[in-house]
Amino acid sequence: MTNKSLLLTAIAVAAAFSVEAAVNVTGPDGKLVVTTDVAAGVPQYSVTYDGKQLIEQSPLGFVTNIGDFSHGMTMTDTKTGNVSKSYNQDRIKKSHVDYNANTLVTTFKNEAGQEMSIEWQVSDNDIAFRYIIPRQKGGETGSLVVEKEATGFKFPSYTTTFITPQSHAMIGWKRTKP
Repeated sequence: MTNKSLLLTAIAVAAAFSVEAAVNVTGPDGKLVVTTDVAAGVPQYSVTYDGKQLIEQSPLGFVTNIGDFSHGMTMTDTKTGNVSKSYNQDRIKKSHVDYNANTLVTTFKNEAGQEMSIEWQVSDNDIAFRYIIPRQKGGETGSLVVEKEATGFKFPSYTTTFITPQSHAMIGWKRTKP
């Protein structure tokens, strides 16, 4: 094998294990869009609604006692899906609820080869995400401790807020107000 063909093979193998392009997941109506990508090894996300920026590029990740999942990361896999639920509740304003959302799971690998995934769930009006940490290869640790949270959000400069007064903690029925 020549040096040139060896180099092309190495590039092809590296490309197969790395997904560095930004990936999107939208709500079912297509207006709410979450974009996830990696910039300089830092996992990040942004949010738009109907073309208007709601959250600018913001960091994702954390540092644990088993590894750093906040920088030196590469995106290695993505998987999409959807959620559809229908249920009734008699103690809310709308007793019948139809919930539909699209999902995106992005898998990242740090410099030590440890994996972490982020699962996004985006409906027409809501965004949720969670981190998924599989048991690491060769690791005997059955649990982990998050030592530093890197997740954040950056609002555009034109963002306005609505602040509502809150009552004091531990009041109300059986002191249930947090």
